[in-house]
Amino acid sequence: MLKQYRVRDYDFKLIVLVILLTVIGIFAVGSADESLQKTQIAGFIFGMFFMVVISLFDYSVLLKLYWVFYIGNIALLGLVRTSLGVTVNGAQRWIVLFGIQFQPSEIAKILLILFYAQFIMKHKEKINSFTIIALCCLFMLPSLILVYKQPNLSTTIVMTVMFCVIMFVGGISWKLVAGILAVVVPAAVIIFSIVIQPDQTLIRPYQQTRIYAWLYPEKYSTTEAYQQLNSIMAIGSGQLQGKGYKTNVISSVKNGNFISEPETDFIFAVIGEEFGFIGTCAVIVLIILITLECFRVAGRAKDLAGSIIAAGMAGLIGFQGFLNIGVNTGLLPNTGVTLPFVSYGLTSLVSLYIGVGFVLNVGLQCKKY
Repeated sequence: MLKQYRVRDYDFKLIVLVILLTVIGIFAVGSADESLQKTQIAGFIFGMFFMVVISLFDYSVLLKLYWVFYIGNIALLGLVRTSLGVTVNGAQRWIVLFGIQFQPSEIAKILLILFYAQFIMKHKEKINSFTIIALCCLFMLPSLILVYKQPNLSTTIVMTVMFCVIMFVGGISWKLVAGILAVVVPAAVIIFSIVIQPDQTLIRPYQQTRIYAWLYPEKYSTTEAYQQLNSIMAIGSGQLQGKGYKTNVISSVKNGNFISEPETDFIFAVIGEEFGFIGTCAVIVLIILITLECFRVAGRAKDLAGSIIAAGMAGLIGFQGFLNIGVNTGLLPNTGVTLPFVSYGLTSLVSLYIGVGFVLNVGLQCKKY
């Protein structure tokens, strides 16, 4: 399982990029809520440990447990619906096992990438057959349904996009992709037109209200659009260099309580206010570079499974980052998704580091040119 690797083959560039983004997150979390900073640092240390350990294990051997990963994923998501589930702010997304509270949906993202990496690898010659495509979609449905019912629409969307990236890298035909897009795009427009109708039943009322607040922010400026509008103002108020780390200005988003829980969904607003345009650009550039580096590893992987692992992580980090920043800047409706490596949350942080550990191992076994 453990193999001999050359130090020069280790992707230190990816490690440095991830650490830099995490350090920015640690400072931002500390400013948003100083009591959480030590916990975030602990998550960083644990994450680094798991990343290094996993990077030294041959992913090809670990992927032989792909059915264990899949069943374990469904089991953890299922436990959220039991008495072990913990409800926070009206959403039941956490469970407590052995005294530890964590969010299974964050772990699910990584486990699903690993499962599909091996499953598609085993059936790569038939990836464009109706049977294999149907099975891939069927295996994805339980996870999506369980996460959606928490309710957690934002993570459901992230997982769906991640699945699309996996299928594309897995070798699905361009013709099939074009055919799917020809159906999905018009369908998405129709669904959107339905969900904004007063008597719709496709989404929950609070989700519909978030869409209304995005479309008509002036009508919801004191209710559902309150946080998003304050986030936009906070980012703008930072101007070029920001107001300074841990600013004591009473009108800041964190000191004035203009945004609830700024350490998670709206951490980008804190960065924009305190570090300005320079700070927000640094975060965006780092997310783009991490995503591109994962895609680069995917392109050089020794086999299809390695490509899927690296590309799956690229899709996860890139799209989730885009979604969070889009919400903070008003480009997208409020979804409640965290900013990768930056927002507070041990499950998210450690899970992402585990995923990066697998990408590093793929990189260690890349084709040599």
